[in-house]
Amino acid sequence: MAFPVHRLRRLRRTENIRRLVRETSLAPDDFIYPIFVTGANDVRRPLKALPGLDLLSGKPLAEEARELKSLGVPATLIFPVLEEGDKDAKAALAYSADGPAQRAMRTLRDAAPGLILIADLCLCEYTLDGHCGLIRDGEIDNDLTLEYIQKSAVSFAQAGADIIAPSAMMDGMVQAIRSGLDAAGYSSVLTMSYSAKFCSGLYGPFKAATNSAPSESKHATHQVDVGNARQAMTEIRLDIEEGADMVIVKPALGYLDIVARALQEFEIPIAAYNVSGEYNMVLQAAGGDADYRARLMFETLTCIKRAGADMIITYFAKDASRALA
Repeated sequence: MAFPVHRLRRLRRTENIRRLVRETSLAPDDFIYPIFVTGANDVRRPLKALPGLDLLSGKPLAEEARELKSLGVPATLIFPVLEEGDKDAKAALAYSADGPAQRAMRTLRDAAPGLILIADLCLCEYTLDGHCGLIRDGEIDNDLTLEYIQKSAVSFAQAGADIIAPSAMMDGMVQAIRSGLDAAGYSSVLTMSYSAKFCSGLYGPFKAATNSAPSESKHATHQVDVGNARQAMTEIRLDIEEGADMVIVKPALGYLDIVARALQEFEIPIAAYNVSGEYNMVLQAAGGDADYRARLMFETLTCIKRAGADMIITYFAKDASRALA
């Protein structure tokens, strides 16, 4: 029976009633915070492309880790930022024990025991050309790249990573990582694959912040075309078959249908990455209005969780956790 017996506005009459019946709520446990790290000593330098975030190492990185733990944020996703002189054709620092990601993980582990360390694994930050895989005859060589991804995963595990998150979108990357980790005695290290990573223009600020934008993009040859939902589901299914423990949908806001569909089709934890372009759009829309910024932040994050994400990778993790406290 409809109006006047049913009046849905009764459920919205006060803030406490709205809180009581709210179907989707947020908590710090939902968030994964990206951290940008360098091999230099004791650095805290603002990232111009991502306002509010810093490039970190050493003592400032340890301080950041302790802050995350105090806020209740359970995990961090680690991205290295290399100087041009530290890059080479075979991404050597990706699998070096003295690489910036490996050094950062040791710092984080000592500073905040229990903080979950997720190592992003893509070669684009390490190679001279900025491509996600190694080039042979002018093209990204998928199977050659797998060898270097596998070596890097084992190096990250040795440095203390709890989770390896391959983001290169190479065919067979999860299988290569899983077999490499198991053979090296790291069977307890998880894989969190960027299974549905779309060829989006929303990664621009991130690429600028990490100095990893290639002069000639080949991303369309390995990332999912923005029009393909069924193909994204196939990518997720194949990664699960190869041993993925969790999967990532990236970006988040324009791809909430992919998150919702993955929730229905697969029984595996799903993360959505609220990417740099989405983050900057909120900042741009809010201008200097802190209250409006907070409103847009929470609306964005709530919608991502409502679509079905178990975890949200977001640059807002600290701000949201402070507000929720």
